[in-house]
Amino acid sequence: MASTSQPLRGKRACKKIFWAVFPHACFILSLVIYAFLGALMFSHIEGNRKVNLSEEYRNFLQDLWYISRNLTDNMTENEESFKKEIHTLLNKAKRDWFVNPKDIWSFFGSLFFCCTVFTTVGYGNTYPVTRTGKYLCMLYALFGIPLMFLVLTDMGDILATVLSKSYNEFRKLQSKLLAFKLCSGSTCNRGDRVLSKVAANEPLNIVEMLKNQSAVKRKPVQYRNAEIFELLIARENEYKKPSRSKSIERWSSCPELDRGKTMSRVIENFDKIGKELEKLDVPIVLMVLVIFVYISCAAAILPNWETSLDFQEAFYFCFITLTTIGFGDTQLEHPKFFLFFSLYIIIGMEIVFIAFKLGQDRLISLYKKVISFCGEKKMPSKKVF
Repeated sequence: MASTSQPLRGKRACKKIFWAVFPHACFILSLVIYAFLGALMFSHIEGNRKVNLSEEYRNFLQDLWYISRNLTDNMTENEESFKKEIHTLLNKAKRDWFVNPKDIWSFFGSLFFCCTVFTTVGYGNTYPVTRTGKYLCMLYALFGIPLMFLVLTDMGDILATVLSKSYNEFRKLQSKLLAFKLCSGSTCNRGDRVLSKVAANEPLNIVEMLKNQSAVKRKPVQYRNAEIFELLIARENEYKKPSRSKSIERWSSCPELDRGKTMSRVIENFDKIGKELEKLDVPIVLMVLVIFVYISCAAAILPNWETSLDFQEAFYFCFITLTTIGFGDTQLEHPKFFLFFSLYIIIGMEIVFIAFKLGQDRLISLYKKVISFCGEKKMPSKKVF
């Protein structure tokens, strides 16, 4: 019986892990497929468009030729007027006159454009020119942006859980070190040994525990109460644990019920999206430090293939990207290499999103305190006769 139940438990554990990961993988896979389909669509529509030399372009060339012909050898006399005329003329120039659509709208170039659309970065250096491309871009953004926000919220839950657990573990370690310093060595050690031997089948009564545990009385009041309540909660959770042996037999004997239970768990996982992010409460200073370190790592790597950028320019570019500002003043020479950083961009946008949410919560709390303070000041004091 034990030999058959062990593989069954292993199989059930694998299924449980698969269905737990399934919603997250489903969102990310949907976004990847959506990006690839958009890249194929835009590369076909915008890359194959015909470039027609307009009358405006011919006038531009004529004006440029006229200015260069009138330029004399003595630049000191007409340098200012030449600069002014050239500046006015170049402002009329359009980027589409000097580029080949196939070079810009290659598959990787179109994929980079799609990423800037649904992440709402929008650098502005690549944009659709044809009327069909513009209409499809609006439609593509209409469905792509909600999908991207869904992925950000889902992955933000995972990141929030990791940050919360890490921060809580750090606080526990900090409190233990503080308790170790404040506590007298011999008394605390004996008390800890006595408290650790509390049986789970003892009555769940705080009065009886205080009477029975004589070592507790020798501890400071704050540590005494904390340890008592921790033990009570642990024992209560022990009583609440359901027996798994009967449930395994029941679900294994009825595959329909097992399938229904699995589907209900998957639906519950979908319903839990965004819950962990709402419960996150870590210091805003910690999030600012995480953002700084995260951007610095990318800023140190990016100049290896983008040789025109130094560390400061790369840091500025990453910050503008992750905050979805996207001025477009910094252009990448090799955008397809930056696509390998797509996972970096998604995680970075989640970190920034979490930091913004924490900042928003702090601002709301500050406004509440200010309004409460002003209300108390303006409230007239009641006279007691």
